[in-house]
Amino acid sequence: MRRYTVADVFTDTPLEGNPVAVFTDASGLSGEVMQRAARELNLSESVFIFRSDGPHAHLRVRIFTPSTELPFAGHPVLGAAFVVGRAMGSPVVRLECGLGVVPVTLMRPDGGGEPVYGEMEQPIPSIEPFPAADELLAALGVGRDRDGLLPIEAYRNGPAHVYVELADEDAVAALRPDIGALERLGTYGISCFAGSGEHFKTRMFGPALGVVEDPATGSAAGPLAVHLARHGRLAFGTEIEIVQGVEIGRRSVLRARVDGSPDAIERV
Repeated sequence: MRRYTVADVFTDTPLEGNPVAVFTDASGLSGEVMQRAARELNLSESVFIFRSDGPHAHLRVRIFTPSTELPFAGHPVLGAAFVVGRAMGSPVVRLECGLGVVPVTLMRPDGGGEPVYGEMEQPIPSIEPFPAADELLAALGVGRDRDGLLPIEAYRNGPAHVYVELADEDAVAALRPDIGALERLGTYGISCFAGSGEHFKTRMFGPALGVVEDPATGSAAGPLAVHLARHGRLAFGTEIEIVQGVEIGRRSVLRARVDGSPDAIERV
């Protein structure tokens, strides 16, 4: 029997945010067993913790959606850092995942007690063209008129996230996509967003990843800030607030910031 904790990430309200199952001792478990356990729990992701052999990490993690393993994902890393960080008492938890070591800084009230907030330094995403924009817009049920909207582009930091700006937050809330058509586009997270200034609303659909709609997508938050800053919608170094999951009853709040310049992303 293996014990696990379910942590609601990106919220301070129980039963909101994005739940993740954290298996604190996964030693001896095969990839097949971990995938079957993730499928059984049917959360967006489950994370399995191992000892790390590397000198720069406290622990090693493997992350599974109900259908596949991911080399990095945001809310499993943050949730795992909170679960193990409560016992460690360390201000920084360094977790080794498929893309390398991800440090998570945990803030505690008055310097002690349980952590109440965490900030991770994410892998810097690569930028890719997305070749099926027309098919994507049709699957989302939105028009092809993109005047004044940002280009549709993909960013990869483990998962590949495709960003589709809509006219306003009401348009994001009203989305009723063709999930089968989205799945046929491939293993992408489709991140639809709208907003202005430092406040944005998003919804993320990833049926080919085993997640029809994600309550909160930490790995997509950082690249959204990169996308906005690269295209001049946001000053580098500005922190944005992202609200996600409202339409599926799991309101989540994420924050993201990118440092650098359009030619050299330094930190996400």
